[in-house]
Amino acid sequence: MEKILNIENLGKIYTSAGRSLTVLDKVNLSVEAGSTVSIVGPSGSGKTTLLGLCAGLDRSTTGLVELNNIRIDQLGEDQRALVRNKYVGFIFQNFQLLPTLTAVENVMVPLELRGEKNIRPKALDLLDKVGLADRSHHYPSQLSGGEQQRVSLARAFSNSPRILFADEPTGNLDAETSEKVVKLIFDLNREAGTTLVLVTHDMELASKTQRIIRIKGGVIIADDLTKS
Repeated sequence: MEKILNIENLGKIYTSAGRSLTVLDKVNLSVEAGSTVSIVGPSGSGKTTLLGLCAGLDRSTTGLVELNNIRIDQLGEDQRALVRNKYVGFIFQNFQLLPTLTAVENVMVPLELRGEKNIRPKALDLLDKVGLADRSHHYPSQLSGGEQQRVSLARAFSNSPRILFADEPTGNLDAETSEKVVKLIFDLNREAGTTLVLVTHDMELASKTQRIIRIKGGVIIADDLTKS
């Protein structure tokens, strides 16, 4: 099977006031294209940092990160941004929508950055898929938390990503809304054939993925297949 993500001896050290904090230590991980993976662990275990490094949101201190056969750990910020825009979708716990843009305009942003034309129909179609066709002209402040997360989901899929990263995608949602958002994530993921890597505290959500990676103290302590 093709590997969409490959990590070798990954380390991340933060330095503050002359003191060093090792957040990740010699992490090795590979993810097959089209698979679904969850990363779980206690707060402060390094799982969100790991996700950010995998997605090219930050640079590692040591080690190798290959995303879609591209060594992103060696790239500068602008180059990593280009890789993300071409191959990556990202869903944040706190939505990260631009407050001055409407729902449809938020979905259009990645497409505009790619220089695509006639993008409004595609953005509207994605909002329709997440059940927000009638809310397309509303601003984030006019939407509920669940609606904002569905807009961010539509935005994440707007560039037809090869891999989707999700950081606690249901962390700010109630149980009923969480269930709907999770179903949408997996439905859209299957439809698009996208690889899914998510960070979560929710073991019920983690069990829906094919693999559960457990991390503690910046080190992977278990990597198990599920029945999903």
